[in-house]
Amino acid sequence: MTDLQGTGIEFVGCDLTYHADKPTCAKNPSTIESHTPRPVTINGKRMLTIDMHAHSQVSEVWPLIEGRPELNGKNPFAQGPLKPVEKLPVRLAEMDRMGIDMEVLSISVGQYFFWAERDLADQIVRLQNEKLTEVSATHPDRFVPLGAVALQYPDLAAEQLNHAVKVLGHRGCMVTGSVNGEELSDPKFHPFWAKAEELGAVVFIHPRGFPDPKERLAGKGFLENIIGNPLETTVALAHLIYEGTLDRFPGLKIVAAHGGGYLPSYIGRFDHGHNSADRGGRGNEVKKPSEYLRQIYFDTLVYNTENLTHLINECGIEQLVLGTDHPYGMTNVNPIEHLLSVPGLSQDDIEAVLNGNLIKLLKLDV
Repeated sequence: MTDLQGTGIEFVGCDLTYHADKPTCAKNPSTIESHTPRPVTINGKRMLTIDMHAHSQVSEVWPLIEGRPELNGKNPFAQGPLKPVEKLPVRLAEMDRMGIDMEVLSISVGQYFFWAERDLADQIVRLQNEKLTEVSATHPDRFVPLGAVALQYPDLAAEQLNHAVKVLGHRGCMVTGSVNGEELSDPKFHPFWAKAEELGAVVFIHPRGFPDPKERLAGKGFLENIIGNPLETTVALAHLIYEGTLDRFPGLKIVAAHGGGYLPSYIGRFDHGHNSADRGGRGNEVKKPSEYLRQIYFDTLVYNTENLTHLINECGIEQLVLGTDHPYGMTNVNPIEHLLSVPGLSQDDIEAVLNGNLIKLLKLDV
């Protein structure tokens, strides 16, 4: 990322009025046009807005991996939506337009190189995490670093997380929904989960597509993303519940991307399988699957009013954090109006999702 001179772009901000029986805007506001630029004021109160789900890249990694056959001759840093926002004025201007004060920055899952041997994986992660630290230190009021780890080597990942939190000041790390076809609930990953629990570090679970049924997700509609990404998160969380991982490490602070995939929406079926134990529908979990929703945090990136209302009802307002997926094409660039289209919220509810829950979760001094 490069810090250049300001762009000269200014945003006026907005003063919004919300009542529980009269939301700020109509149902299903636009997700591709921003109507709430920074700063955001709601019912006369300036509201800090923190985005948990924001991606970046560290193109300085390229010399470490250039020429590797696993890349098929491609440079993953050369183009795409992450490239423009390496220039911080561009990223900051986009954040201002969306009404976002702070981003919790994580490396894109496409730049988790699980094929890398141990020493190379350590070098890649160290460079990525140090750069995230540098960028966040340049604008501490706008960015919070969330480190990368080489989870294909669980013991190394635990060391990397420890270094990121204790030395670099990161608030946790991001991991993919599976690693080289292995579930995050596999006992081989227990050293990593133990370290995350010990540190009180946040672990953001983000999908990298659903690898097995790619043929069925081919064709029109970008189903590999639209269906595959939420499905990957759903499966990852389900295994963490049913294999007893969340019971073994009850202090884990997990944030699930894209509203936790399909888990909250179909949680009744999970509970029925647990209660009836039909054909193995009960695993190693010690309580109903729905009760684990209160151990997991979920971002608001579900795109429409009814889905967000349902997520709030199933998981509880205290488990939700703001998420946009910036700067990808799947970004909800209008996340504030999305939240304010939900009826029945209190001022405290709104503030909790926009900043309060993350301030507590990430232990932010703001």
